[in-house]
Amino acid sequence: MAVSGETEISTEVLLGSSQATVDKLKAAGLVTLLQVAVTPPLEIVAKTEIKTLDTAKKAWMSAQKALNIFRNAEELYLEQQAKKMQKLTTGVKTLDELIGGGYERGIITEIIGGFGSGKTQLCFMASVLAQLPEDQGGLDAKTLFFDTEETFMPERIIEIAEGQGLDPNETMRNITVVQVFNTEHLKVLIQNISEELQTGNYGVLVVDSMIGHFRSEFFGRGTLANRQQILAGILGDILRTAKSFNLVTLLTNQVIANVTGYGPKENPAGGNIMAHAGTIRLKLRTGRTNIRIAQLIDSSWLPPGEAPFKITEKGVEDTGE
Repeated sequence: MAVSGETEISTEVLLGSSQATVDKLKAAGLVTLLQVAVTPPLEIVAKTEIKTLDTAKKAWMSAQKALNIFRNAEELYLEQQAKKMQKLTTGVKTLDELIGGGYERGIITEIIGGFGSGKTQLCFMASVLAQLPEDQGGLDAKTLFFDTEETFMPERIIEIAEGQGLDPNETMRNITVVQVFNTEHLKVLIQNISEELQTGNYGVLVVDSMIGHFRSEFFGRGTLANRQQILAGILGDILRTAKSFNLVTLLTNQVIANVTGYGPKENPAGGNIMAHAGTIRLKLRTGRTNIRIAQLIDSSWLPPGEAPFKITEKGVEDTGE
């Protein structure tokens, strides 16, 4: 039988695993081959009722083998080309061009900026545009939006939906909003996120912002190691989720002042842990009246550059320049 990452696990595809093992994996939310393949055996034991590491390793290795993770460069190239057809427009032509055609599925895109730079507006726009048909730059899909700073505004979604010619009530029904109260709450939500994602046609995951609670809950150098360890664990779960469910994943991040006197005036919060999590990193800054500038500061394959955009009642748009 032909298999893919979205193939539901069974004893037919997880060769050597019993039905009891398959049932335990599914009960823990590890339903597809890719979900099992990207979850380390130790984590499988921790998340499921599987008692032995050997049983978890057997299931994990079976998933790896079924997905044929050892591919030549040509196979990888063809897979990447197929993914490029599934990108989500940002709503801004120059920004789409900057990031290679739009937001890519299966990776983390980090959006960095200070207060009022447009981070949340880009996330609102993506949540609405995701519902457009694929031939219009959308994904024909829903959004799961984690709001850690109580900045989600249904009124803004209505404005953007109307500006895009969409039914505002239907648009709001296709955006699931979760209020996140602290870092532990975020950790538990992300660990159990597959339960919600399996209930519907989700194409976008937003965490706005990723770092907010960490900055308010962890003070001083003495807490830094613990903070970064927890942050790394959550980011790892988010990346596996993005790949498992083929999601456009947008994480917003704050900036901190650089008091050393060397280098840029502001740096992204979260240090190297955040820096290594995202495949694409965009840093926003304000320009002249109502103009924002998105700078591509990190990508493994795209050249650095900038794209201006403006914030309007319709959402985010090209500047027309």
